[in-house]
Amino acid sequence: MEEKKKSILDYDTVALDEENHALVIIDQTQLPYQTEILSLTKQEDIWNAIYLLQVRGAPAIGVAAAIGIYLSAREIKTADFTDFYQEFQKAKDYLDSARPTAVNLSWALNRMEEVVLKNKEKTIPEIVERLHQEAVEIREEDIWVCKTIGEYGLTLVNPGDGLLTHCNAGQLATVKYGTATAPMYLGQEKGYHFRIFSDETRPLLQGARLTSFELKESGLDVTVICDNMSASVMRKGWVNAVFVGCDRVAANGDTANKIGTSMVALAAKRYGIPMYICAPTSTIDLSTISGEDIHIEERPAEEVVEMWYEKPMAPDGVKVFNPAFDVTDHDLIAGIVTEYGIARAPYTESLKEIFKKKEEALKAEEKDT
Repeated sequence: MEEKKKSILDYDTVALDEENHALVIIDQTQLPYQTEILSLTKQEDIWNAIYLLQVRGAPAIGVAAAIGIYLSAREIKTADFTDFYQEFQKAKDYLDSARPTAVNLSWALNRMEEVVLKNKEKTIPEIVERLHQEAVEIREEDIWVCKTIGEYGLTLVNPGDGLLTHCNAGQLATVKYGTATAPMYLGQEKGYHFRIFSDETRPLLQGARLTSFELKESGLDVTVICDNMSASVMRKGWVNAVFVGCDRVAANGDTANKIGTSMVALAAKRYGIPMYICAPTSTIDLSTISGEDIHIEERPAEEVVEMWYEKPMAPDGVKVFNPAFDVTDHDLIAGIVTEYGIARAPYTESLKEIFKKKEEALKAEEKDT
């Protein structure tokens, strides 16, 4: 019998190779042309993988960072806690510098640092093992978080709906299910027969290369459109809801997501289509007051004028503006879907309520254990 060809969804987006002590990722810069699995052990290689978008998507970056800092801790050769902690902080700051906009990177690294500080009375090998356990737990949590976001998201739509998404907030951006695509995958399991429109997402084409690829592999009905076509398909009545992910949510509900998201939000508002942000609570940063306070990463000009072309497509020496993200104002957002419920305006209040639910759930979980 002929062996069934592996789907991209059969691979782990990000994982820990316990035997070889390595971070294992799909090199997403090679998709959809080839599936290349990278096994990374050096901090420089892990930093580059995050910066170069070989591993990308806020949740996946967080998991990769947790595994990466654990692997770094394994290499620290000292029995003294002060020396260990000093080297740990150096490694943490280094990894944290790879991508400034996605809050999950610093969130995961800070969570790993808390493990170190809570166990400072233990031996270094015991601390390293606690870091190992935490990295594995962060990865497993991501699967539960995404599935739960999908379940909440599914309550917002109906069978047969047309859904539009921008960039890639799919399984390739997380461990499993994705965030914005989680309702799509769960709906597929229930026979909802969604029609999905996937923006190309210039300039790196994560929608065309990644989202359409994984959705097609899973059997979903997906159509790729250029970024400037979203208003046209909305005007035709083909879109009933927009689901996108994000890399940071401010306290007032402003969100930073892949460049072009704000244009989708404006078009959706014009045509009365609800736009939902699918955001794990790890992506919500209540210390950031508004979108004005979110640092937007700028990337090389080559991504715009050279990357996909045989020859440069713009005149030599022309100026290029290439922000990786833009901010969608909270008044354009119908709801923020989290693993602890759906936040609605005013977000300054509802996001606090989401965190109260999270705190209560964690306390109940600790009590049970």
